[in-house]
Amino acid sequence: MKRIKILVVDDDESLRRVLEYNLAQEGYAVLTAASGEHGLDLLRREGADLVLTDVRMPGMNGLQVMEEVRKLDPSIQVIILTAFGTIEAAVEAMKAGAFHYISKPFNRDELKLTIRKALEMKALERENIALRQALKSRNDLESIVAESPGMRRIVEMIQRVAPTETTVLILGESGTGKELVARAIHGLSPRNRGPFVAVNCAAIPENLLESELFGHVKGAFTGAIRDRVGKFEAAEGGTILLDEIGEMRPELQVKILRCLEERSVERVGDNRPIRVDVRVLAATNKDLSKAIQSGGFREDLYYRLNVIPLTIPPLRERREDIHALTLYFLKSLGASPRLTVDPEALRALEVYEWPGNVRELENALERALIFHRGDVITMLDLPETIRAPRAKEAPSLPVSLPEAGLSLEDVEKELILRALQKHDWNQSRAARYLGITRHTLLYRMDKHGIARPGGRAAHGEERESPWENPDANRP
Repeated sequence: MKRIKILVVDDDESLRRVLEYNLAQEGYAVLTAASGEHGLDLLRREGADLVLTDVRMPGMNGLQVMEEVRKLDPSIQVIILTAFGTIEAAVEAMKAGAFHYISKPFNRDELKLTIRKALEMKALERENIALRQALKSRNDLESIVAESPGMRRIVEMIQRVAPTETTVLILGESGTGKELVARAIHGLSPRNRGPFVAVNCAAIPENLLESELFGHVKGAFTGAIRDRVGKFEAAEGGTILLDEIGEMRPELQVKILRCLEERSVERVGDNRPIRVDVRVLAATNKDLSKAIQSGGFREDLYYRLNVIPLTIPPLRERREDIHALTLYFLKSLGASPRLTVDPEALRALEVYEWPGNVRELENALERALIFHRGDVITMLDLPETIRAPRAKEAPSLPVSLPEAGLSLEDVEKELILRALQKHDWNQSRAARYLGITRHTLLYRMDKHGIARPGGRAAHGEERESPWENPDANRP
């Protein structure tokens, strides 16, 4: 079990020895420093759960030490050591955020009690934060609408990979909900009491991304006026999501690979490794296999991330979810319980192609809530792009029409058979290929007496293992 680590900062060598002995007797791991500067350097390299610091010291005083500690990690409690005559400074320190102060010469029992209370406060604060994060993450799973077979597979995979430490690569177009899936994985994992930190690699300038991820030391570059903790350290004990990792430059990909393999990071401007205990999830809307071929993504990092690939289908391939998503978003946007959606408007939502995926649907419904009147959302409340979508060019059918004529039912049966054969009798894919729902396909298969040769009846439930075919939801 990891021992609690306490940093003692005092210029009095004899007092440091006494404190080190007493605290070690209580089972704590103790670091000592004769100055504020040395103490902060130790804190950056070794970390600590609690800091004991004198108020008056040459150079950096106790108030300045406490200020820097709070910048490095606000969760670290600080106890001020004060001699007679400096009580006012100690009170000032408490107003600035110190947990408490202890007067010199100190009573051993008072020291033990104050330290125990400070550590209990730290644990309580972390537990409250973790519980709020865990509750939010569990709600994220509940908010994943999964009426379609493809999304039901996604939910099943989330539940299976969440309890593990495995790296997951979440794939999908922009707006499909990759971060929502990542939060659900974190919320169902043993790490859900730790932080969830999401980093959008595409939104941060290239020259700042390394510092954002790994942190930096003072003076590492122009503008680095103080040490800074990176996102990996901030996610200690929890999960980090590297969103849009396909946009990361190759030089930084090398450092991410090293971090995954060695479980440590190096701050910019420093060469000392810092151990991190973090689960890594990654997400991208890019085809990384093509990026590897063009030299834009490292193959070794790809295989390190792609332990479990999880592909979220675009909204146009999960039309069964659109009605449920519409109801969910209207409720989350604060719509009246009496509000309904006109059948014509709902049909328009269901047939639209949704290039912006779920995010575009949410935005469209938010707009509809602003413009609607009464208790019904109509076609007129929807964006113009949805009301009058661009007509798609009709494909030329690869069939010849016989002179003697043919039966429309025979044509329909032949098309269904060809679609099923083309997709190895996967009913969901065949239905998407034909532009109908799976339920409609099953009805027409029963109508025409179509069954897989030697296989299940048309109405049998279709199940696929997400482990055998992680991309089963792709067309």
